[in-house]
Amino acid sequence: MFATIYLPNFYLQAAMRHQPGLCAKPVALIEEQEKKPVIVQLNDVAEKAGIDKGMTPSQALARSLQVVIKVRARQQEKSIQEILLHYAFTLSPFVENTAPGISTVQFTDHRHLQAKVECVIQQLAQCEIWSQAGIAVTPDTSFLAAHLARPVLHIENVKEFLAPLPIETLAMIGAT
Repeated sequence: MFATIYLPNFYLQAAMRHQPGLCAKPVALIEEQEKKPVIVQLNDVAEKAGIDKGMTPSQALARSLQVVIKVRARQQEKSIQEILLHYAFTLSPFVENTAPGISTVQFTDHRHLQAKVECVIQQLAQCEIWSQAGIAVTPDTSFLAAHLARPVLHIENVKEFLAPLPIETLAMIGAT
């Protein structure tokens, strides 16, 4: 069995970490090292204000004067990734640093998996890191489940889980 722990909007979480007052405001994240900085991630409040990925900061400000433009916080990203891996290793010695904000864990002991993973999700929340996780028999299915989890989704039957999903789900998840 595998579990994928996924930190939604990883780069934005890192940039906003320890600033709880920003949660209620529209916040957009830019990659400042690009020739033309554009928004790469945004929170739900910014999305509801009509701001989209790919907009320039001035376009976002035209949609909402309250939008807070943040730049990537690479040191914070590194710290959060290390915390994610620390907690992933509490589940099993077989951990993959899959991608920024994503860790995949392979289990040899299948007892109480959901409870163990839920505990890690709670521990991450205590560190002000918002996460969700998927548990399944393959790493790919656990990855997909993690993106759809609220906060943990345990897939017992892969065919039943995948059958009703629209193909757009895969495209949406591939873009994260």
